[in-house]
Amino acid sequence: MKSGVDGTIVAAFGRQYEVELADGARLLCFTRAKKSSYACGDRVQVSATAPDQGVIERLLDRSSLLYREDAFKLKLIAANVTQVAIVVATEPSFSPELITRCLCAAEDQEVKTLIILNKADLTGGLDAARALLTPFAALGYEVIETCAKDTVEILRSRLAGETSLLVGQSGMGKSTLTNALIPEADATTATISTALDSGRHTTTFSRLYRLPGGGTLIDSPGLQMFGLAQLTQTSLAWSFREFRPFLGQCRFRDCRHEAEPGCALQSALSEKTISPLRFAQYQMLRDELARAHQARVGH
Repeated sequence: MKSGVDGTIVAAFGRQYEVELADGARLLCFTRAKKSSYACGDRVQVSATAPDQGVIERLLDRSSLLYREDAFKLKLIAANVTQVAIVVATEPSFSPELITRCLCAAEDQEVKTLIILNKADLTGGLDAARALLTPFAALGYEVIETCAKDTVEILRSRLAGETSLLVGQSGMGKSTLTNALIPEADATTATISTALDSGRHTTTFSRLYRLPGGGTLIDSPGLQMFGLAQLTQTSLAWSFREFRPFLGQCRFRDCRHEAEPGCALQSALSEKTISPLRFAQYQMLRDELARAHQARVGH
């Protein structure tokens, strides 16, 4: 194999990456630098160092990059995705705040979003789960219901032709959905830890799968937190899609949308044009970003 051959990272674990070449061959690749900054889905140029091993020479241009970051740590999740599919379930319980964080990251990268309510056959918690998702549906986010055991065709149609990233808390059934969509994936699944009301982490690294009939699916590890320190205060406000008609309309350019006179967002809030819950989540995230910035400056 010649040096500088293009490939796609289909699995990322530590400083090792599985790279798929155009002919379907796969190489276990390493990086030349001690610190690596590649993600599953990245397009790279590689050179072979052995029949089944290689080294990554260069990163090719990205169309998108999904990652989470707090004041001190950055975690790449996936690159070149066109859609973020957020998986929640009727059980265990899920966090609407985490959904908001995932949506903000997706909006910042200007990629499509889809919310999947999995385990819809478990009717005991179905109404409560639907109620938690209603505010997102009201904003125009598509919500679909699935059961990995027998109703994944609606999901398959939404994934066709897209490069989709599955994200969500542990125990929501991402790996089970992956197995249902791609039986040969043989993704590991685990039972729910009912005592902790959370799932055991079954996917320890992101992996890319080719979907039958077209499209790509990236399954990612379960997450409990999703830091957004990569966003600026401006991009955070923009990532709340219902805020956009009011941004730039405040009396003061440096408006913090608190108690300043002439704040367009506060006016929209008082007129119930935007949700008090969403506005409270925005304020929480805005303050979190400010603390993260201060912590970085302090170090």
